[in-house]
Amino acid sequence: MRVTVVSPERQLFDGEATAVVAPAYDGWVGILPRHAPFLTLLGRGELVIRQGDGSRRFLVDGGFAQVAGDRVRLVVERAEATSPA
Repeated sequence: MRVTVVSPERQLFDGEATAVVAPAYDGWVGILPRHAPFLTLLGRGELVIRQGDGSRRFLVDGGFAQVAGDRVRLVVERAEATSPA
């Protein structure tokens, strides 16, 4: 699935992923390929994007996540990478 993470300052990630774990405003949400259409507000916590045998991690605070088709969009108010690019 294609995952895009953007903040007001810049695009943080755009690429293929095997799974996403995101901090929703009321708990954690896991997203796998072929997930049903979905929209949720994001809270504060660690966003994990899994790719093959590695992962990218970001500390996010606020925003929303949308799943449509095989595409996941995360628009975050604030974010900071916690793992190397």
